[in-house]
Amino acid sequence: MPTYIIIVLNIMVYAYTAILSGNIVAVNPLVIRQYGQDNSFVFAGGYWQLFTAMFIHIDIVHLLGNTLFLFIFGIRAEELFTIHDYLLIYLLSGLAGNLLTLLFGPFMVSAGASGAIFGLFGACTIYIRRAVGQSIIGALLFSFFLLMISSGGNVNNLAHLGGLVVGLLIGYTLAAKRKSRIEYRYSYSYP
Repeated sequence: MPTYIIIVLNIMVYAYTAILSGNIVAVNPLVIRQYGQDNSFVFAGGYWQLFTAMFIHIDIVHLLGNTLFLFIFGIRAEELFTIHDYLLIYLLSGLAGNLLTLLFGPFMVSAGASGAIFGLFGACTIYIRRAVGQSIIGALLFSFFLLMISSGGNVNNLAHLGGLVVGLLIGYTLAAKRKSRIEYRYSYSYP
């Protein structure tokens, strides 16, 4: 359920920014600077952009790509986590990605949900491995691989990295916490 709500929210926000831009295909850069994450504005006190940037998309292709991956990883996360945990992973991962962008890209302007989506991916990947008692090395390698193939020139790699790291940490913590509650009792009877 939270996945569908976030998808609808992203589409509604995109529609709003497209209307402001007068263009359905691409959002005007001035609108992106106003509602996305303009680091110079954040440093001047516009801290709310660290949150709103998670719901702003540059163009229709950006929105569709993030929607696809949010659907894939979000549905899986709904199966593994409570709604509270899901929202915690999503929002903290997105915020971590945006903070990393703020710290290491002081003149950047960015937007998108991909940091939060990478957080969901990381949390799911490591949670599944940890919860069943398997090595987490495979989850880390898989996460690193996805991070590498998603990097590019106009991609906010810092947001992806920050979201992924926080998602991995939260997923690992949740798996360790839940695993400790499971008790196995064995009994043997001899005829």
